[in-house]
Amino acid sequence: MNLIFLGPPGAGKGTVAQQVTEKLGVVQISTGDLLRAAVRAGSELGVKAKGYMDAGELVPDDLVIALLKERIARPDCERGAIMDGFPRTIPQAEALEKAEVPVDRVINFNLPDDVIIHRLSGRRVHRSSGAIYSINSDGVPQPGPDVNPDDLYQRDDDKPEAIRNRLVVYRKQTEPLIDFYRQRGLLSDIDAAQPLEGMISDTLAATGSQG
Repeated sequence: MNLIFLGPPGAGKGTVAQQVTEKLGVVQISTGDLLRAAVRAGSELGVKAKGYMDAGELVPDDLVIALLKERIARPDCERGAIMDGFPRTIPQAEALEKAEVPVDRVINFNLPDDVIIHRLSGRRVHRSSGAIYSINSDGVPQPGPDVNPDDLYQRDDDKPEAIRNRLVVYRKQTEPLIDFYRQRGLLSDIDAAQPLEGMISDTLAATGSQG
């Protein structure tokens, strides 16, 4: 079963993916990780990708899709994969179809903009460990008593103005995929404002699995 997770930044797609991969027996595939691994391995596709990345250019969609097809064909993806971060645009989704990469279900995580801004602007990174915490009273995970507040910092892209800009890009580029996949009968909507356990349960139900 190959799945695509859609949703705005801060909707919890990555967290849910980490939780359900084991239950579904599938592999989470991040296109960013995929590109970096191919470059490290020095494969033919990796060498091509490195040329674009070194030049500061976006890796062409057909090259990313070729890497995806290669990755999905490996034995550990026999039960399927969750595609994380791809497709992001209608042309990418159309290219995925043209390449005959099977998509069984598209999970769309819905979350209002004000909740997204609240969630992401409360994120803080621990300088030495890289661990991510939330300073919001309703956020998780909370920094423990052993974490010095002075050792936490806010990433530039988690500042409210940057989040609003990210949402503008999402609405323009990625949100049209919701209707694209709904028209194909592949879309399931998930309420991402609910607690994580509910998101996981709803995601498993949408895939036909009860975990």
